Amino acid sequence: MPIRPPSVAALFPHCWLRALLLPVLAVLVLAGGLATPLAACAADAPADTLRYSWPSNVGELNPHKYSPNQMFAQGMVYEPLVKYAKGGAIEPCLAESWTVSPDGRVYTFTLRKGVTFSDGTPFDAQAVRMNFETVLANRASHDWLELVAQIDRVETPDAHTVRLVLKNAYYPALQELALIRPVRFLSPSAFPPSGNTNDSIRAPIGTGPWKLVETRKGEYDVFERNDAYWGKKPAIRRIVVRVIPDPNTRLVALQAGELDLVFGGGGHGGGQISLDAFDALKKGGAYAAFLSPPQASRVIALNSKSGPTADIAVRKAILHAIDKDAMVKGIFLSAEQRADALFPPTAPYCDLKLAPYAHDPARADALLDEAGWKRTGPKDPRMKDGKPLSVDLCFVGNDALQKAIAEFLQSELARVGVRANLIGEEEDAIGERQKNGAFGMVFGDTWGAPYDPHSFVSSMRVPSHADYQAQLGLPMKADIDANIGKVLLTTDETARRNLYRDILTTLHEQAVYLPLTYQSSMVVHTARVDGVRFGAMDSEIPFEDMRLK
Repeated sequence: MPIRPPSVAALFPHCWLRALLLPVLAVLVLAGGLATPLAACAADAPADTLRYSWPSNVGELNPHKYSPNQMFAQGMVYEPLVKYAKGGAIEPCLAESWTVSPDGRVYTFTLRKGVTFSDGTPFDAQAVRMNFETVLANRASHDWLELVAQIDRVETPDAHTVRLVLKNAYYPALQELALIRPVRFLSPSAFPPSGNTNDSIRAPIGTGPWKLVETRKGEYDVFERNDAYWGKKPAIRRIVVRVIPDPNTRLVALQAGELDLVFGGGGHGGGQISLDAFDALKKGGAYAAFLSPPQASRVIALNSKSGPTADIAVRKAILHAIDKDAMVKGIFLSAEQRADALFPPTAPYCDLKLAPYAHDPARADALLDEAGWKRTGPKDPRMKDGKPLSVDLCFVGNDALQKAIAEFLQSELARVGVRANLIGEEEDAIGERQKNGAFGMVFGDTWGAPYDPHSFVSSMRVPSHADYQAQLGLPMKADIDANIGKVLLTTDETARRNLYRDILTTLHEQAVYLPLTYQSSMVVHTARVDGVRFGAMDSEIPFEDMRLK
């Protein structure tokens, strides 16, 4: 039976003044008035416990499902057959080796021996097969991921061999097997009576280095080290993940000595803290504070099917209206690079040198004039057929960076006569808007390695994210989808490169996306934490490498 960890209140017994001090502390932190953590609270930290925070609970941690399951936590508990490493290398994980047939359709994996799930159940070929079969039984839930569509069958010749037979050669197969979800492995003992994890799971039991041992809704989640882990065991025994939806509250908790670590960014974790706060903490010198290299693209998707943005002239005008350099300097403090294309040029097949939509308000005005949107006053939205040029701009309301960006875009668009209605909602609500098309403009960042570009473009064909709805009004949408299908299956490298060029050039010319920056994640940690690094994937946090002093 797992040791019951102390409650959050017990972990921080002398920090009761925090609630009274929140407003004062927030002002002092941003003004540079607090250089070090409050010593009394910091001294209360248990020697074997790392204190982190997240905007919500981590969910039931079903390895085969999506929100509200949080990816960083799924990655702590569950493992893949192969893992994605820095530089794009694919390395062994639960499979110690593999071979690929000459025709690219059959992948044979030799499983690592002696591995058990955290409940003691052996990890073997039958367990792998059970997990694959429940994913395949729910293909519709995973229609964004082409790998699931391409799996024909799973064979288990013996207890330590798994053979994955595909319908066609699929070049990103290993990369997609390395993803945090949906192809990771739950203990057979944790399957529901139906055998279908789409119904539920009994408990979050994986082979990974961590176990979820306690959850209190709206308060915290507690993870403990899996002492039966087959690999290198974490140095830290326990991680308490407090639920803190608000970035300013998180900042104050860090400064008050109640947190050891901030890890994430404005597209990851609901905006851990603002860049203003990050900059202040870095300059203060009391914390280690650093940014990752660019990991993905921060993007706004524009609805091509409904509302004013159904007109390509309006979409192009919006792109020309935005002064990205001012945004990078004013909001990102030059910590991120301006983006002019959907994917960073460092992503495979994406260094296309497409002509950017330069900041040109005069050009934006001309496009809107030609499209029939007329000025009625210097501060009023343009009008056409008695209707205002009004666009809903949707963002995650508790994401500090998204909110700041949305307000900047609203101001920029107003200069050319476009009224942006800011709609800030919970993350799940924004996800629903992305899927059903209830937006004019919406944040829809790319996913970084190893998803970009193949997994991201694959998902464009189904309403799983904003991209399908954003592109639905394009006259060549069927051709785009057909080319995506071809690019994922072709074994001809030249054909693959040309198809990606066609897909990405078309989307660029149709002005479906407003690229903003190539985004980075941030880390801030106290002196009691060591070994903090960024993972190979944006959505993972390598807690297992961290140590407490």
